Amino acid sequence: MAKPITHVSDVKKKVVKELVELLKKKKTFLVVSIKGIPASQFQEMSKKLRDKVVVKVPKKNLIIRSLENSGDENMKSIETRVNENVAILFSDMDCFELAAELVKNKSPAKAKAGQEAPEDIEIPAGPTDLIPGPAISELGAVGIQIQIDKGKISIKEAKIVAKKGDKITGPVADILSKLDIKPFSISLVPLAGYDSVAKKAYLNIEIDIEKTLADLKTAFGKSLPFAVDIGYVCDDTIKFLIQKAGRHELAIENLTNTSENKSGEVN
Repeated sequence: MAKPITHVSDVKKKVVKELVELLKKKKTFLVVSIKGIPASQFQEMSKKLRDKVVVKVPKKNLIIRSLENSGDENMKSIETRVNENVAILFSDMDCFELAAELVKNKSPAKAKAGQEAPEDIEIPAGPTDLIPGPAISELGAVGIQIQIDKGKISIKEAKIVAKKGDKITGPVADILSKLDIKPFSISLVPLAGYDSVAKKAYLNIEIDIEKTLADLKTAFGKSLPFAVDIGYVCDDTIKFLIQKAGRHELAIENLTNTSENKSGEVN
């Protein structure tokens, strides 16, 4: 039985051709997750990256077909990281440099019921744009004291409505939304990257700048005393080595004096 011929539209062919050209032209590309990111915020993120990357959001099958038509066998390993909720970022930046750029361009996001509070979430005291009405009882339901000032609701005292690690309730999420408080941040999440110059795929890209800096500080804190202990000489250790040598000198002098005194004792 003859295999049925699959018709590919001209539009899809054009998309694949454009992607293949970008795969060959640009130094690197990243496959990033856009799951759960509102369209408006995705557009905002894309604008921030416009000078550095080309952003494309093709369908999964077109991405895979482009990888297969690229002529680079090493790219095919990226296929396992492609799903229905991804975008592709093409750039001349290093993969990890671009991934770090995504982390820096986080966008604030509203809370949703059921999410875990990343930090204590506080509603500050002061005026709001809310007018008296249902909002009064909604605020009261989460323990917020209010007063009416110049026809608008004003919050008397700041109140923490969700502590770090707590599940955010529906009423709290609604109030935060009405007050335009955005306790979360979202970004494009790198899933995989490819360097067309090095012909190397990176299937697990994880960027956490704060954690990396904390780890470096911890490592430095441990390395300095270790370097002093083994006598490694550099600008950071020299003053400690001199101090250490001074302490050793005093210890030797004390030991020598004690030995001399003992040898001179009269029985």
